[in-house]
Amino acid sequence: MEFDLTSARPETLATGCVIVGFYAPRTLSPAAASLDQASQGAISEALQRSEADGKLGSSLLLHCVPQLPGRSVLLVGLGTADDLGAADYLKICRAAAKILAKNPCGSVASYLPELPVTGHDHDWKVEKAALSLSEALYRFERFKTQAGDDKRPFKTLLLAAGDSANRTGLERAQAIGRGMQLTRDLANLPANVCTPVYLADTARDMAERLGAEAQILEPAAIDSLGMHSFLAVAQGSAIGARLIVLQYRGAASADERPVVLVGKGITFDSGGLSLKPPASMEGMKYDMSGAAAVLGAFQAAVELALPINLRVVIPTCENMPSGHALRPGDIVTTMSGQTVEVLNTDAEGRLILCDALTYAARFNPAAVIDVATLTGACVTALGHVTSGLFANDDDLARDLLTAGIEAGDRAWQLPLLDDYQEQLDSTFADMRNIGGSAAGSVTAACFLSRFASAYRWAHLDIAGTATGRDDKSGATGRPVPLLVQFLLQQAAGNRPR
Repeated sequence: MEFDLTSARPETLATGCVIVGFYAPRTLSPAAASLDQASQGAISEALQRSEADGKLGSSLLLHCVPQLPGRSVLLVGLGTADDLGAADYLKICRAAAKILAKNPCGSVASYLPELPVTGHDHDWKVEKAALSLSEALYRFERFKTQAGDDKRPFKTLLLAAGDSANRTGLERAQAIGRGMQLTRDLANLPANVCTPVYLADTARDMAERLGAEAQILEPAAIDSLGMHSFLAVAQGSAIGARLIVLQYRGAASADERPVVLVGKGITFDSGGLSLKPPASMEGMKYDMSGAAAVLGAFQAAVELALPINLRVVIPTCENMPSGHALRPGDIVTTMSGQTVEVLNTDAEGRLILCDALTYAARFNPAAVIDVATLTGACVTALGHVTSGLFANDDDLARDLLTAGIEAGDRAWQLPLLDDYQEQLDSTFADMRNIGGSAAGSVTAACFLSRFASAYRWAHLDIAGTATGRDDKSGATGRPVPLLVQFLLQQAAGNRPR
């Protein structure tokens, strides 16, 4: 899709659709009023005849409005407030995107960025309007024999430039949108295509294209590092594990401490010998969504040339049952030297992440953020609305929560208290890999915290937010917007302390 800014007034544009707003009860925004005047009152008359009342996020799509060069007008309800909040604006943008995704119109001009939004400038409004439409247009059709560009609802998007021709918001939206598309494409791929080898090759190719650095470690090299917990998960699969390490040097000084993003890359999770029931296994190609998300965020950060140093670490493998598979009751030695009694082979994500977190310490990081579809307990607690956030540093947690609010990709902080640690006590090893049925997402985070004590660390459990509410929704691309916003904050000077 092509993005651009326009300073033209809405009544002069011959686009397939113009997006404007109206307040409750049926009061037109300035852009909508311009269209109404040009159409000799046709829009206000249509509003009066309709049931649309301006409720926040409601809509009315008008076709063939008299006297206007465009083919249709989409009116989006703005509620009663003269000055919108950020969440309200995002809801409006997403409501418009949802309607347009189902109504082909060729080209679109949005005047939503002209609306006043408390505490946010024009660039932010352009970014969110463009990104909302980009998300709504996403299609994964690689394996559809009849797929084609002609199915897209529209191909050109113009956004009101306002008083500024600054393209910063547009550039951010495009970079984040491409990062989300990469994330969604990888996560939506079937596990027979997106194997650990495929994921590693994709990361290497992306790094080369961006001018970044990539290192791919194969099983022998992983073993030499002492990552025996990671390899224990992989040993049931016929496909060898890979450790993906990417580096971007964007800071003025090469010595500036990097932010490190760690992504869980289980390309298929059968549960291992603790086999999942069939219904729970159907969506387990998505268990590498954390890896896909950090790759998407890395791509966006490099495309935006952010002045930071950034690392990505991805342990990737399959969790499969076989005669070589990890067994319940086995004890493994992690890269840190700590030992783990594996009581459930389906709690495997933490077993690969713990070694990756130990590995991340070698970069002397300013902060480490791991992203993982880690626990069903997090879905039970938070559903598909917010990602679960755990952190050993309050400032880092606040920065991530703020980034989530700013990006419209929210997280919710859950407790990481020592009181929960005793649930991981083991009779035979330093710890066990499960803490029982109570507080499952918390004890999983407590497990990871034992390998992240050397630096400022946060854990995002995206088990509920990486995919939609049903099997047909596919990958969402979250939390790429949150991660990129966090990196933007660091680039602006609010770097990890």
